Amino acid sequence: MTDHRPDVTRRASTGFQTVYGEAPAGRWAAPGRVNLIGEHTDYNDGFVLPFALPLRTVAAAAPQADDTWTVWSELTGETVGFGADEVAAPGRVTGWGAYVAGVVWALREAGHQVPGARLAIASDVPLGAGLSSSAALEAAVLTALVDLGGLSLPTEDQPRLAQRAENHYVGAPTGIMDQSATIRCRAGHALFLDCRSEQVEHVPFDLIRAGLAILVIDSHAPHRHVDGEYAARRAGCERAAALLGVPALRDVPAGELDTALARLPDDETRRLVRHVVTEDQRVLDTVALLRGGRIRHIGGLLTASHASMRDDFAITVPEVDTAVEAALTAGALGARMTGGGFGGCVLALVETADADRVAAAVTSAYAARGLTAPTPRTVTPSTGTTRLN
Repeated sequence: MTDHRPDVTRRASTGFQTVYGEAPAGRWAAPGRVNLIGEHTDYNDGFVLPFALPLRTVAAAAPQADDTWTVWSELTGETVGFGADEVAAPGRVTGWGAYVAGVVWALREAGHQVPGARLAIASDVPLGAGLSSSAALEAAVLTALVDLGGLSLPTEDQPRLAQRAENHYVGAPTGIMDQSATIRCRAGHALFLDCRSEQVEHVPFDLIRAGLAILVIDSHAPHRHVDGEYAARRAGCERAAALLGVPALRDVPAGELDTALARLPDDETRRLVRHVVTEDQRVLDTVALLRGGRIRHIGGLLTASHASMRDDFAITVPEVDTAVEAALTAGALGARMTGGGFGGCVLALVETADADRVAAAVTSAYAARGLTAPTPRTVTPSTGTTRLN
């Protein structure tokens, strides 16, 4: 689908000029992300392998003299303002403004002197698609405030702070993957992240050279991800780890999985554990293949990941299952749902020459089942947060 709107950077700048009557001091961009493999492993201290998308959220910003923050959103047309008192009390700022206030709160909680600021936000990252629009917003605002205030906050420390904003101010129990990807990714690479140590490795993922493409298909499924479902899976994993006497499910060796499953009291808990342990191993196997330049060989791991999310973790919906089935039937090398589940996007690894045909096959499958047409787009691994001027 072609977006005929002006570039997102220009839209943020124009919005700032319109709302505040002057040019911004700078513009900061943060990408959405897609997770190549490693779903629901992050909060289990495991491994993930995301890469940044060319779709971006841009914050145009300038300092404000007092301890107040004013933010305009292109998406809603709203302007939200809040001061130090509202920031100090999680829950006082609600809606999309809470993500901005949460970043200010997290910076202040960490001891930083956060400058007052005026911001205008524009974005090409679709909402509710599992491409981490919230982390992109947090990261764009965070990098803007760090630069405006001349704050000393190393890049490697920024994801944890942004995650704290989302967990404790917004109240969403996300792991560290989304913020790490949107802040730390590099173009042409996937980010191999150990979610316990937060150590990263930039693994080469040169799709163009391999004659391959990643097709990201927005299912447009109504997001049934209800925070309660996500939280229930997380609580179930934590309960299972306690029953097994390990700090997190990451500590269950793949070779000892059957023994661990036999110690658990019910099938639902066994399914959760089986998904996390096998998914961690799939991430490690995928990284090993990419290090060896064997991109085509990861397809089977992607497809196995989807089956595990569908059958063990129970987080897929008919729209994403339809997209995976249609993509594989049309010749995709591998396909899986990506994101937290209950809607969102599917990614398919395809030969570059087959991308349009696979996308058409998925669209036809949706039409045959009376589903809302999906939005397929071909993406390349892009860079993390950047200052644009």
